Formats: sequence, structure tokens, C-alpha cells
Amino acid sequence: MTAETHLQGVEISAAQFFEIWHHYDSDGNGFMDGKELQNFIQELQQARKKAGLDLTPEMKAFVDQYGKTTDGKIGIVELAQILPTEENFLLFFRCQQLKSSEDFMQTWRKYDSDHSGFIDSEELKSFLKDLLQKANKQIEDSKLTEYTEIMLRMFDANNDGKLELTELARLLPVQENFLIKFQGVKMCAKEFNKAFEMYDQDGNGYIDENELDALLKDLCEKNKKELDITNLATYKKSIMALSDGGKLYRAELALILCAEEN
Repeated sequence: MTAETHLQGVEISAAQFFEIWHHYDSDGNGFMDGKELQNFIQELQQARKKAGLDLTPEMKAFVDQYGKTTDGKIGIVELAQILPTEENFLLFFRCQQLKSSEDFMQTWRKYDSDHSGFIDSEELKSFLKDLLQKANKQIEDSKLTEYTEIMLRMFDANNDGKLELTELARLLPVQENFLIKFQGVKMCAKEFNKAFEMYDQDGNGYIDENELDALLKDLCEKNKKELDITNLATYKKSIMALSDGGKLYRAELALILCAEEN
């Protein structure tokens, strides 16, 4: 079955949802935008018509919002709001705990318990299990393993079998995902280390809230295209959620500002 055929379904399985996403996010950048989004909308309408199904109210609202614009952009979360996907799998994309960047950062800090900078498949499985439990849903371990594998395939952009912060952040709605903005201002390791030492003014090995404030103000000034200084408080709050009691260490700040070097 093709991705277009899956769109005709009354209920879409988790595996089919992954296939649909993978098909329409053809450049693999983690979003549907431009031509990809327009192709999806057109084929969604055709598939529903072919199956003798009307667009749901959610689908109609989605088509109205994105159908007439070429600069729209959606992530996996937005797609999950409109496709009739199996209920337990959808919970991961509708989780109240992950509605803001700050909440997401706190969740990341909890599950990246070894501070490795990534979440492996076992840590991801624990994370998904906790989300389901908080929603009062119990599922078999085999189903949870299936969901974990699908989520890993869906989010693991560089195919290394684990999820980095920016990869898992695709669980956030596009508008909430401030990490998208910071992708364009990341520094090489040498630049990052120099900046860290410069803003760690007292040389105590971590950056506090005031030092982060100074760093972000300068970043916003230098990168006006990518960063909006009016959102500085939100950026700061979200990044400080990674801190250890108000102490933001080098490794945590590097997750946001340091580009990987191959």
C-alpha cells in the first residue's frame, strides 16, 4: 500500500502514519512545507473523495489554513491533529506536558538522565510509557516497543539509533519549537567554547540566568533574521529549564548553541 492509499483509511495505524510522513516530507528536513505541503493537501482531498469520505472538520480547517499559501510549514504534531490515527499513538502528539518549549526542556532533562546529550531507545521507551500512564492508558509491552521503534525511525534524522534534543523537539508544535530558530545561529565548538568562557564572567564553570540574558541579547542583536529579541524571555526560560538549580553547564548549553562537527 502507498502513502496515498493510507490517506483513504478510516483509521490509520502508527506504521502507516510514519509512511505518510516519510513520503510527504520528501527532503527529510522534519517539516512539510512549500510543494510538499501542497502535494499532501491535494492528495488528501483526492484520497478522501475516492474513498467516498468527506473531509473531517479538522481536515477542512487545515485545508483552509494551508491550502492557499505557499509559505506554510507543518511538523509531525500538526499532521497528527488531522489524520484519523490509532488513539494511543496520537497521545504522544497531543500531550499536555509538551505544549511549551519550557515543559519539553524539563522533560528532556529528566530522561537524558546520564547527560549524554541524547536519548537512546530504552530512555525513549520509558518516556513514552510515562506519557501513556499520565493519560491513564495501559498498553502491552510489545505495542510500546512497536511505538518506540516507529518514533525512533520518525525522529532520528541522522539514523544513529538515538535522538538528540533537536530531533525529539519535533514532538512540539512548530510555533512552540524555538529550537528551529536556533538552528541558524549554532556555532562551531571553538566559537562556542570561546563564547561560554566570555559570558561565564565569574569563571565558575556555569552560566547563571543573568549571564545567559547577556549572551542571548547579543545573539539576538547579531542574528536579527533568525531571532526575535521580543521573545528573549521565552528563549531564556526554555533554556534555563535545562539548568541544574539555576546553573547552566557547558554541556547543556551546547545542546542549543553548538553545532555538531563531523
